Amino acid sequence: DLSGPYIQDYFKERGYYVTSYEILPDEQKLIEQALINLSDRCHNDLIITTGGTGLSMRDVTPEATLKVATRNVPGISEAIRYESMKYTNRAMLSRGVSVLRNKTLIINLPGSLKAVKESLDIIIDPLKHGLEILKGEAHDCARKDG
Repeated sequence: DLSGPYIQDYFKERGYYVTSYEILPDEQKLIEQALINLSDRCHNDLIITTGGTGLSMRDVTPEATLKVATRNVPGISEAIRYESMKYTNRAMLSRGVSVLRNKTLIINLPGSLKAVKESLDIIIDPLKHGLEILKGEAHDCARKDG
C-alpha cells in the first residue's frame, strides 16, 4: 500500500499531527469498528481512508462510513469527483463519501496513489478551514476573495 504512507507524509508536511495508520481488510464491520474507535475513543479531528470505493463487491468503505455517520458532508466528495474528471472519466465510478461522525470528519479517497495525490491537492486548502469550523475555532465561512 503506497497510498497510506503518502497520506501520512502529505499531512505531516503541512503541519498536521498524524495519530495512527491502519491497514484493514475489505470487511465492513472491521472498517466500521475502526472508524468508531478513531472518532469516539481517540477523538481524531480527521480520518482519511483510501481504497474500497470502487464498484467491486468487496468495495465496502463507503457503506461502512455511511453506517457510522452522524451527518453527511457531500461537497468534499463531489468536488473530488468533479475535479478528478479532468484527469480521467473513470472518476465518475468512485463511490467515496465524506461525513461527520460527531466532531470527526471522515473522507474516503480512492485507492490508487495517483488518485490520492490529486484528491488531496483538491481538498487541502478548504480542509483546514472546515476543521477549524468543526472544532469551533473559526466562524466565518464567507467567500474567500482573490
